Amino acid sequence: MFTVKSLLKDWVSSRSMKSTFDWLDDRTGYRGLLKEVLFESVPGGARWRYVWGSTLTFGLMVQIITGLVLWAAYSPSSQTAWESVFYIQHEMTGGWLLRGIHHYTAQVMTILLVLHMGQVLIDGAYKAPREVNFWTGLILLLLILSISLTGYLLPWDQKGYWATKVATNLAGVVPVFGEHIQRVIVGGPDYGHHTLTRFFALHAGVLPVLVMMVIVGHIYLFRKHGITPAHPGKKKRRDGWFWPDQIFRDAVACLAVMMVVLILTLRHHGAELTAPSNPAERFPARPDWYFMFLFEFLKYFPGKSLIIGGLILPALAVVGFFAMPIVASKWPWGHKANLIYSGGFLFIFATLTAMAFNHDAKDKEYQFAKKIAQRDAARVMELAQSPEGIPPIGAVELLQNDPYTQGPRIFASKCASCHTYMGHDGMGKPQNEPSAPDLYRFGSRQWLAGFVDPDQIETIKYFHGTAFVEPDENGKKSRMVRFVKDLENLSEEGKAQLSKIVAAVSAQADLSYQEEMDAKDAALIQEGTDLFFEGIEGVDATCADCHGFDGEESEASFTPDLNGWASRQWTIDFTKNPSHPKFYGKNNDRMPVFEEEKIFTDKQIEMVVDWLREDWVRFASGDN
Repeated sequence: MFTVKSLLKDWVSSRSMKSTFDWLDDRTGYRGLLKEVLFESVPGGARWRYVWGSTLTFGLMVQIITGLVLWAAYSPSSQTAWESVFYIQHEMTGGWLLRGIHHYTAQVMTILLVLHMGQVLIDGAYKAPREVNFWTGLILLLLILSISLTGYLLPWDQKGYWATKVATNLAGVVPVFGEHIQRVIVGGPDYGHHTLTRFFALHAGVLPVLVMMVIVGHIYLFRKHGITPAHPGKKKRRDGWFWPDQIFRDAVACLAVMMVVLILTLRHHGAELTAPSNPAERFPARPDWYFMFLFEFLKYFPGKSLIIGGLILPALAVVGFFAMPIVASKWPWGHKANLIYSGGFLFIFATLTAMAFNHDAKDKEYQFAKKIAQRDAARVMELAQSPEGIPPIGAVELLQNDPYTQGPRIFASKCASCHTYMGHDGMGKPQNEPSAPDLYRFGSRQWLAGFVDPDQIETIKYFHGTAFVEPDENGKKSRMVRFVKDLENLSEEGKAQLSKIVAAVSAQADLSYQEEMDAKDAALIQEGTDLFFEGIEGVDATCADCHGFDGEESEASFTPDLNGWASRQWTIDFTKNPSHPKFYGKNNDRMPVFEEEKIFTDKQIEMVVDWLREDWVRFASGDN
């Protein structure tokens, strides 16, 4: 119920507010400015086609706000950039959301720029006297694309590093000054800390300031010349007002843009972050989608002709757009020619973009490299979130010392010329002509059971292709092959005894994934140890006739000592020098003495062995 007191209070309050606004208007003249901005006549009435400029302004404001917040948590150095982005993405409250909004707003703004330019061209809003306004719009387009390009590097991950390296290499093809221009951009002879700091200065400082300056000029010129009617040749519609008619449409369009950005952000849980940049490891470099057409286009200009496709033709295309107002004013058919030119460029852009993605989808090498890159990215995230966290030297160290990711790489480059791992080279590529055993789960009961199987020992998984299956001068194969072949007609009791010996020898490997089984079968393993010396029913020879085991040494030479067989240290020592009397001795078949030939470093041997043994760091939250 209203009272005299409440009404008086409202009256005093309203008079106070009015006095405050009157004072503010007297000092600033804000009412006249609002009237000038809001109560502008819209020729032909408000239209949805006029919203693109407002959505671009909205997108830029979102970029500035989110960029400033991200800047507060970002550290632009080669040892902290990836780490700070990781912190934003995985540890800062709402960081993934902010980063996703910042990233996808930049993507959407590229589309909005094209739509805005299309509306301007179709409506003829670039013709006299709006030439300068059109040119400032083109400059804005180039500046915003430059901001996107410089921002690509800032996470300092593999994707951004290699894509930026490919893009900046184009500067090097400029005649005479190309190398100097590239050095200025890169900040030295190679990509590193100075490259990152220069791109950050451009992305967060120089380019945004230039964009704001050009926008001020663009809006001023737009206000000066007003809105170009959508269809000046047709019957004129009643004029409308910017407020509230057009601003309502602008607000709805901005809301729609924000909804699209949020959907993309939520769907991908922020923006992608690949593994830390590492110049020593190649990455399937690709630019962002709006530069993929140029990536495809450059394939048609190999070698020295790259300057034509990479610089001359793109520059001419840009000049063509800048020349549009002049073409339209000089010739009656100029406007139609401009529309045809723009449509042709858009068609070429769409066609080349589709071709680029189609080629990538069919490129097995690219898809393979992409899969490896995704595996590395997932692994480094797991390691970075471990209790040990990121070492002071930087996150790249996490992968460089990780057997799970480095082991298969080293195996593929050093071992896969002879060996396989599950039939491939360790990285997933098929190895069709192996000449040495497959080392998947080497040391396990499963591997050893296949090795002593008469039907398998001479197959491609074990001794096929080695000297051990080749007859000697007496027409005999190696002693081990002959021994295994003699097991062909074992009785059921003999097979059971052989299985116990396999369990006993495999237990020497001390494999983490077999630990529970070995503990459970302790009694069976002891029986197998006894049978190693006593022999198998129906077989004349015993394993101990050739091999040392269970602390005992063998008097036989040229056969591996099975004390600690396939354990970590045994495998490391064996890899370093298989010709040692403890292993193959002079019976060594082609396997290099790695410690003498310096094919491996000790660290590389250890990582390969740990990978083969599946002794890599695991965490409860990880999938590995």
